[in-house]
Amino acid sequence: MATIISVHSYRGGTGKSNTSANLAAVLAASGRRVGLVDTDIQSPGIHILFGLRGENITKSLNDYLLHDTKIEDTVIDVTPHLGLPVKGKVFLVPSSIHPTELALVLRDGYDVDKLTEGFKTFIEAYKLDILVVDTHPGLNEETLLALTISDALALVMRPDQQDYEGTGVTLKIAQMLDVPRIKLVVNKIPPLMDMEAVKAQIEEAYSCEVAALFPHSNEMMMLGSAGIFAMRYPEHPMTKEYKELAANLLRQLNL
Repeated sequence: MATIISVHSYRGGTGKSNTSANLAAVLAASGRRVGLVDTDIQSPGIHILFGLRGENITKSLNDYLLHDTKIEDTVIDVTPHLGLPVKGKVFLVPSSIHPTELALVLRDGYDVDKLTEGFKTFIEAYKLDILVVDTHPGLNEETLLALTISDALALVMRPDQQDYEGTGVTLKIAQMLDVPRIKLVVNKIPPLMDMEAVKAQIEEAYSCEVAALFPHSNEMMMLGSAGIFAMRYPEHPMTKEYKELAANLLRQLNL
């Protein structure tokens, strides 16, 4: 059975989708077959990191959840879009950016139980080692489902007062749901902040390990979501941090 890793944040703009995509890429580089699902149906965009545009997506997670499409028909092999050859694979299930599909989701919602069934079928059909779930920010039914079925959770936050309280609430809920492995990821740390002091402060506040510290990066900003950072900058210190984050999330899960 595949390991399911959810990547979540309480608020938007934390870099959650970038974290999800880079995690998937470094895991594929280590030889694993990785599935990546964009469940941020209300504001999708992870496909852009792989060089895809809305018009390139013929079938999406929306078609599976709202229509009669099989989940297998929504999968895109994005391995060739990583920018570097890897030993493994990355298979993406994108969400639709089409205004009509977005309106349907916002108006009617969807069956979250069907989402669980789709994850299972995706894992089995593509013989996945790991499934990375990029969630919708905040707390809703879909988030609770993702947390419930996850083997590991990367909770992304910024060193920002608005992130602190919401992250704390999300962490408590994940703990109540008995997510086996929960790690904090602190992103977009300003250069004037002491990284180790930030880590110590957050670990003390939440009694939870900070598994990765990502400084504000000019290279990341210049890339502008036009690629996978870890593949564009394989020797960058942030890429090393992505690799260590992946290893940390899988540790103690017998992988």
